[in-house]
Amino acid sequence: MDTAYMNGLIAKAQVLVEALPYIRAFSGKFFVVKYGGHAMINEELKASVILDIVLMKFIGIKPILVHGGGNEINEVMERLGKKPRFVNGLRVTDQETMEIVEMVLMGKVNRQIVSLVNRYGGKAVGLSGKDANLLQARRRPPEEVDGEKVDLGLVGEITRVNTELLHIISDNSYIPVVSSIAVGPGGESLNINADHVAGKLATALQAEKLIVLTDVEGIYDRRSSEEEFVSRIRAKEAREWIASGRISGGMIPKVEACLEAVSSGVSRAHILDGRTPHSLLLEIFTDRGIGTMVTN
Repeated sequence: MDTAYMNGLIAKAQVLVEALPYIRAFSGKFFVVKYGGHAMINEELKASVILDIVLMKFIGIKPILVHGGGNEINEVMERLGKKPRFVNGLRVTDQETMEIVEMVLMGKVNRQIVSLVNRYGGKAVGLSGKDANLLQARRRPPEEVDGEKVDLGLVGEITRVNTELLHIISDNSYIPVVSSIAVGPGGESLNINADHVAGKLATALQAEKLIVLTDVEGIYDRRSSEEEFVSRIRAKEAREWIASGRISGGMIPKVEACLEAVSSGVSRAHILDGRTPHSLLLEIFTDRGIGTMVTN
């Protein structure tokens, strides 16, 4: 038999052997994955992420896929003559913007992801936070920017998560795909940052892991002109970095989601580069992992 061919087979076997302890440890556990960034745009990366999710389900992990859709929302807003505005990484949302958010997230993005999961052999169910009162929220207070208060409009903060539906779906071999819309006290729709949704779901489910996919390798230390990648950071240090501005912009809600999770009993939270093919498998089933891990 060809030596190179045999060595290739042995290498594949070694990968499976390395993954075995993780498969054993994680079977039956919830993993909350926030899906976003370039991995939602590039077709090859889409396939990579969804295949990872489907594989996780087949080996006994219970993945919950949470998505936003910022780029798609921006495109529709701009076509309608509305300029997107963000404050501390959160979208300012008036009533018209909220209608666009719902249309894009549930009418387009959620359905596309569900279809893709089904195409690759999984069984997906699309949900918003309004289904069965999955995500209940109140309006978020104004954000302070340069000493001034800025009203974010119909942007919410989650007050309660009803996990019953997620348990029913997951226990019956389906993969929940959750869009980042919640229901307010009066039944109104509220826009929630998808990172925050993922953090709250991971907390409510006492998930084994929260994984946030983004467009960078993870957290960088930006103290100097030379940015240094950080493979692991503790919660106390991460909070200090947010307060001092070393973590800023769109990275803030991602780190806040991780902090929410690990401070409430979730074992590990990770920020990964979704531009890396099969980044989920590389993090979960290899000894070194990738990205930045946030711990208590």
